[in-house]
Amino acid sequence: MSNELNSIPPRNGEGDREAQPRGGGVFATNRKTIKRARRERRSGNLTEVILWREMWKRPSGFRFRRQHPIGPYILDFACLRPRVAIEIDGMAHDMGDRPQRDRNRESWLAHKGFAVVRFTAQDVLDNLESVVRAIVEACSSQPLHHLPKPVASADGPPPHNGEVFEGTKL
Repeated sequence: MSNELNSIPPRNGEGDREAQPRGGGVFATNRKTIKRARRERRSGNLTEVILWREMWKRPSGFRFRRQHPIGPYILDFACLRPRVAIEIDGMAHDMGDRPQRDRNRESWLAHKGFAVVRFTAQDVLDNLESVVRAIVEACSSQPLHHLPKPVASADGPPPHNGEVFEGTKL
């Protein structure tokens, strides 16, 4: 009888939650990374706070996320529709094995379709407007990663969520 109980898989929602990926597809991550991202959002990194005040205003209509978890990584800022990751590098990014880790991270993100834009912390402090312009330019140059909504026929209401009209290209 005890062997039977051990072979029964856990019900939906039970089991090892740390191992289960959170989110979907490209954005899958785990609870540990999510908790770390939440903790980092509360940290008072001066350059990130200054840049966030500008990104929060949605320059050119782009929406940004701060300390966004994706896979095993946490992006300083992310614009998800065009898949642009914005990283602010302090002095620590030049030390030890950090440059190699950054290259590995960029390679992983590129495989997931993200373009990575890096700025030094000093750039943000000295030239905030040009940094914001460069970020908007990077977002504008990337293709949008979402499906266009189906166009309704001229003689009816728009389609329901998930409904596609015949002849509509996605």
